[in-house]
Amino acid sequence: MEIAKNQLIALMSNLESDRVERTVSFADKEKQSRAICAFSNDLPNHRQPGYLFVGVDDKTGRPAGPSVTDRNLQSLAAIRSDGNIQPLPRMNVELLRHPNGDVGVVEVFPSDLPPVRYRGQIWIRVGPRRAIASETEERVLVERRVGRARTWDARPCSGARVEDLALELFMVGYRQYAVAPEALYENHREVSDQLAALRFFDRETQCPTHAAILLFGKDPLFFVPGAYLQYVRYRGVSQADPVVVERRYAGDLRSVLAALDESARALAEARPVPGAGLAERLVYDYPTEALHELLVNAVIHRNYEGSTTPVLINHFEDRIEIQSPGGLFGDLTPADFPGGTSYRNPVLAEAAKTLGFVNRFGRGIAIAQATLAKNESPPAEFDLRQPNFFLVLIRRRP
Repeated sequence: MEIAKNQLIALMSNLESDRVERTVSFADKEKQSRAICAFSNDLPNHRQPGYLFVGVDDKTGRPAGPSVTDRNLQSLAAIRSDGNIQPLPRMNVELLRHPNGDVGVVEVFPSDLPPVRYRGQIWIRVGPRRAIASETEERVLVERRVGRARTWDARPCSGARVEDLALELFMVGYRQYAVAPEALYENHREVSDQLAALRFFDRETQCPTHAAILLFGKDPLFFVPGAYLQYVRYRGVSQADPVVVERRYAGDLRSVLAALDESARALAEARPVPGAGLAERLVYDYPTEALHELLVNAVIHRNYEGSTTPVLINHFEDRIEIQSPGGLFGDLTPADFPGGTSYRNPVLAEAAKTLGFVNRFGRGIAIAQATLAKNESPPAEFDLRQPNFFLVLIRRRP
């Protein structure tokens, strides 16, 4: 926590404000998620964390429940990555030992990519009040983002215009999944305003963001030359062997990810093996779900900025290698991998979740390894030594 224990106790004991919310129940995920969303949006622009105290009487400011367990704290921490709050909130969870009882504390930092949504709605705090943002309040958050945007996918794509987007991909194929139905029904704004509210348009430059170009661009490669995948299948175990199949995946990101899912199913290559008694069971050369998770990771988390290199998928007789431009991002180190999370392209990660290609944030590699183990395949191997690319090796099940 970025605050001393005595300061935390003072905040908890005082009246609720736009930086403090209290609740008794650890089971009320709806209330907790809305509070985290509101603190992430930081409408008053304090640029300081907000604090959610759980296990506290909201009238007296005193601990009100039984002892806080590890499971209670894990439940609070899981809100961060369950995919309902987008973009991913930055937060800490801690146990506060108070003379009158234990309390769970969630420290929530202002987002660099507002507006933040919980289940498609933008929650804010003004004083002790928590509510859904009005159109004017939403615009304030959108305009504030311009000065905070740090990641490449949230920055404007110089030279691009709204006319470079296939707007039906946004209006029909994306917007209905990203925005709550009641907000969508009331939405009569210009399309540029709707794009801006979802981090796809920069009002100051009047340009779509890089994320918008990748997701909805008529010709993404014109603006981002490396935004494609190259698949090559070899008849052998090295690149010196003959090429059997060569394929290129390009276009809007949803179409690319859907095509990769089809390819993952084709590459799985099911075959029967003896099971218990006389029964047989199916196993796979490469489990579909493992390939899905690793391919989506390669597309979403690669380095697009200044790179003309595609994601390379090399398929040999004994393995598949996936190589994506860019090493570990931000403050993530090999020692942290794969447990830590640091998103190079948080807007793209949010879009993948919205479109259903990702179920939970930060769980892709764990899911892939679990699926490989269930198939009795060797675990995926990761080469983290190079700063300019990330290599994943998946061996064929014997």
